Amino acid sequence: MPSFDIVSQVNSMEIENAVNQAKKELANRFDFKGSKAEIALDKNEIKLTAEDQFKIKALQEIVMGKLAKRQISLKNVEKLEPDISPLGHARQIIKIKQGIEPTVAKQITGFIRESKLKVTTQIQAEEIRVSGKSKDDLQAVIAAVRAHDFPVALQFQNFRD
Repeated sequence: MPSFDIVSQVNSMEIENAVNQAKKELANRFDFKGSKAEIALDKNEIKLTAEDQFKIKALQEIVMGKLAKRQISLKNVEKLEPDISPLGHARQIIKIKQGIEPTVAKQITGFIRESKLKVTTQIQAEEIRVSGKSKDDLQAVIAAVRAHDFPVALQFQNFRD
């Protein structure tokens, strides 16, 4: 039976490249000369630290711009609220979402069922397997899912006959 997988993955090398570009821009920006601003990458989190709330916002804009330029979907990026200490120092974490969360997976499978196509869906950990008797039905599912706006960026892979 033909099948394919719906996944939500972000290329970790692209994230690393975006963070490195942001660090270079941080080193060259005049408004950050002499300040203790820092951008650090830790697995699927980008940690920002700066002296005040204004600079943390500027750092966030730099990082988000670099992520967008590297073709990373901003749907897979979650910005947490900045922590501002009483002394004025600010920290913020930007999380990169990998995989499809169970609530979103249920939303996607429900949408596919409502399309009345003769396919079956299975949620497997952080991906969804869609299988059907004809390739045309699977291609119709891909087109329908692409047209609908889900809260994460989706990719289609492992298309098998």
